Order: sequence, then C-alpha cells, then structure tokens
Amino acid sequence: MSLPLPTDGPVPIHGHAHDDFAVLRDEFERQLASGEELGASLAVIVDGEPVVDLWGGWADPERATEWQRDTITNVWSISKTVTALAALVLIDRGELDPEQPVAHYWPEFAAAGKQGVLVKHVLMHTSGVSGWAAPIVGADILDADAAAARLAAQPSWWPAGTMSGYHLLGYGHLVGELVRRITGLSLGEFVAQELAGPLGADFWLGLPESEDHRVSNVVPPPHMTLDFSAIPPESPAFKTYTGPALGAEFTWTREWRAAGMGGAGGQGNARSVARLNALVSNGGELDGVRLLSPRTIDRIFAEHTDNVDLVLGLPLRFGLGFAVANPVSTPAIPDGRVAYWGGWGGSIVIDDVDRRTTFAYVMNRMSPGIIGSPRSEAYTRAVYAALGVPARG
Repeated sequence: MSLPLPTDGPVPIHGHAHDDFAVLRDEFERQLASGEELGASLAVIVDGEPVVDLWGGWADPERATEWQRDTITNVWSISKTVTALAALVLIDRGELDPEQPVAHYWPEFAAAGKQGVLVKHVLMHTSGVSGWAAPIVGADILDADAAAARLAAQPSWWPAGTMSGYHLLGYGHLVGELVRRITGLSLGEFVAQELAGPLGADFWLGLPESEDHRVSNVVPPPHMTLDFSAIPPESPAFKTYTGPALGAEFTWTREWRAAGMGGAGGQGNARSVARLNALVSNGGELDGVRLLSPRTIDRIFAEHTDNVDLVLGLPLRFGLGFAVANPVSTPAIPDGRVAYWGGWGGSIVIDDVDRRTTFAYVMNRMSPGIIGSPRSEAYTRAVYAALGVPARG
C-alpha cells in the first residue's frame, strides 16, 4: 500500500488504460484534479478483454487514505444488475420462467389480488410492488425473509404489466425470494457461488466483517433534488420513496453491509461490476466461463416498457432486468442493444451488446441525482468517443 499523499499534492491515479481509451483516462484525471471526484474506479471490457482498469483519488473525505486497487464501496442500484443476472442464470437453466406468475414459485405472493403478477413484471419494474406499505423504517428491510413476506402480503399499487414504476429498494427482495424458493440459497449465496465466484469478481451481496477494512463509505450528496411536498401522498412515487426513506449514512453500518440487499446493498468496484456485467455484452461467457446463452441475452431486449416511470418521473424503457437505451433519457448512450443501469449518486454500468463492450463506474462522492450524474455522463461520452461512436449532441 502506498503512503497517503498530502492533500495539497497531486491526486493519485493508478491502473491502466489502452491507448485508444486515453480520452477516458484524461477525463478521470480532470474530474479528480477539479475536486468533483473524490475517489472512484473505472473499467471497460471489450470482447472479453479489460482495456481500462483505473482507480484513483481518496477513500475518505479527509483525503488521508488513497483509493486502492481493492477498495470497494456501496454501489447502490448497480446491485440490481447483479440481481438481474442471478435471475437470468435461472432463466437460462429453465428453472425460472418470466411468463409464469410469481406465485407459481412463491405461493404467498398471490395475496391481495396479485395472482396475475408475472415474473417478468418484477424484472421489468411493472409489478406494482415498488416499495413497502407504511409504516416502515430502514431497519425493517434488513431482514430479507420478513421484508419479502411484507411485500407478498400487500396489494399492487397499479395494474401489473401496464407501466413501469421503479422498484427502488424492494427489487432485490422480490427477485431474491424467487431465487431462494427455487434454489434454497439466499440471493447473496447464489451470487457468490454461481456468479462472483466463477468469474473472480470482488462483488458482495452480504459483506463479511473481515472485509470491512476495504470499504470506502459513500459521501452523501450535498442536497436532494426531490421535493416530497410536490408529490401526491397516494402516488406510487411518494409511497415508494417513503417506504422506507433512507439516508446515505445508513450504508455505513455493519447491519446494512451484512444484509446484502439486492436492490441497493451491493459492495464492489468498477472492475467487479464490469466482470459480472460483461456476461451480457460478451455473449454470456467470460474467460471461458459460460453462464448465459445468446438466446437468454436476446430476451433482455425482446420487449420493453416505454413510459414516464411512475416513480422516477423520467421517460424510461425497462427490458428484462435492465433499462435499455432510450435517446430521451440517456443521450450519451447510443441506440441499439444496450442495457444499463445506474446507482444513486452517479455510478453506472453499461452493457453494449452490439459493440461487445461493458463500461462500469463506481465512486464514493455522491451527486444529487437518483440515476446518473454529470460525471457519469462525461465518462460515458469518453468511452463512446474511444469506440468511435458519434455523440448525439
């Protein structure tokens, strides 16, 4: 481990970037030098080869400890991409059918009129179960079994399959319970055994205490752009954001890290996120490990929603487990078979199947936005510039 540099000295940056991606390294250096970025990691995999693996900056606001090669942090909703991959592996094996009712695997879920909610509705954020009914607090969702049972008992907040409403925190509980009913493993156990382990990815849904020393706590955003007073209390958006409402500091606790919630509790870095997601962009195989078939990857894009999301209030398109390219909401991402998602504060992962490229960005200093940030957009534009893809504007 290198010694910390003085706070008035150069910002440390490490790793490698292929010459074609010098523009991305330059942008990373610029963001670190400006102070917009505190600590972060960037990774790009093309045709199964890691062409960018960069990390730099600081692991703490005091700038006393460098962000190291093995530093990890809470990646928020990028966790959902790994959770979706777990579901896709089971779909690929024929153990989970997106067209079946959730209650086929989880009978209790049929309560309160939800017998018609399909597995694909959960994966596409159209199930109507986008959060927990009040009253509920953050500590209540750390018990995965009890929290999943609460979701199973409540009604949908809108007709399933009609529109998307982002499943902010409960996505991992819903998919995780399906994984448990089919395999007998928790979501975190399944990811460790069937995804992270085989691919050598340093990603955790349920971080053991022995790894706590590597965690860089996220730095909460300076302010939130969301005005709860402007949201109707009976709307899916209000009920989702308040069911439960969480502060970023909650992720600093041992209880949160151990819970391994598949909607927002993953711990990792850009390298591990990219390795897992490269399954999608690289045809289902990485380094000789095949976990998905091309047919299953095609299913991600076979159908998608296309509406102003009932929770996020943005025009989004959700495919099977991922958002898919939309020129309105993702101007930096080109058209084609591109699956992506971001985490609160600005982290992002993009799986570009047409260009066999995965890009991941994970950081500790959060921006105010729920998904994306000026930094993530700048990095995304740099990646596509390196690939020779003209920007939309």
